[in-house]
Amino acid sequence: MRESDFVSGFARGLKVIEAFGEARPKLTIAEAAKLTELDRATVRRCLLTLADLGYADYDGKFFALTPKVLRLGHAYLSATPLPLVIQPYLDQLSEKAGQSASASVLDGTEIVYIARAAQKRVMSINLSPGSRLPAYCASMGRALLASLPEAEARSILDRSELKANTPVTKTEPDFLMAELRLVRAQGYAVIDQELELGLCSIAVPVENDRGRVMAAINIGAPAAHVPAADMVQRYLSLLKDTQKALRLVLR
Repeated sequence: MRESDFVSGFARGLKVIEAFGEARPKLTIAEAAKLTELDRATVRRCLLTLADLGYADYDGKFFALTPKVLRLGHAYLSATPLPLVIQPYLDQLSEKAGQSASASVLDGTEIVYIARAAQKRVMSINLSPGSRLPAYCASMGRALLASLPEAEARSILDRSELKANTPVTKTEPDFLMAELRLVRAQGYAVIDQELELGLCSIAVPVENDRGRVMAAINIGAPAAHVPAADMVQRYLSLLKDTQKALRLVLR
């Protein structure tokens, strides 16, 4: 892209929006400036503009995003048929497995949930379309990373905040690259309580009819009921059936 085509003000506004999160629902101008690494005057103008347009509330000290921001994410979900196509297949998969099933796509260093069929809540956080998780320690994330060329996958890992969410989270880049090679070879990824204690999951990539990876789907289960060692035997065939069915309908 040519430099003259880049709208820097728009980019800064998006960066300010992305500074908010589950752990940071309210921000002062100073806090937002620190998180975005932008100067306070720029952040102030961005936040006041968001408030004037109805995308943020301002109480004189703190800014907080309003539900209007959901329109931005809804535009993606409405513009792409992928979630609509995948959802009924996820519903069937979840019903057959008796566990929650999800679909996600890769966005930078994270996965973004685009569809979900929940039988029961297996994580402490409430997952729904639009939820994000770090790719390196999520089963769908590893399935998606494994579908990329090695150099690209390594670049994503290098940009990721590789922190230990649990005592068993794998965070060493070389070990993770070896894990991705294994996932690529076997065609699925299994996570054993690396994202959250008590949660195991198994995921496979989903391709379209031309063999391009479009998303990943997974099944998550409580480790107390289904240990990681049993995930392949119990759920891989169901995932493979769904994977095969989706390949026939995704364009």
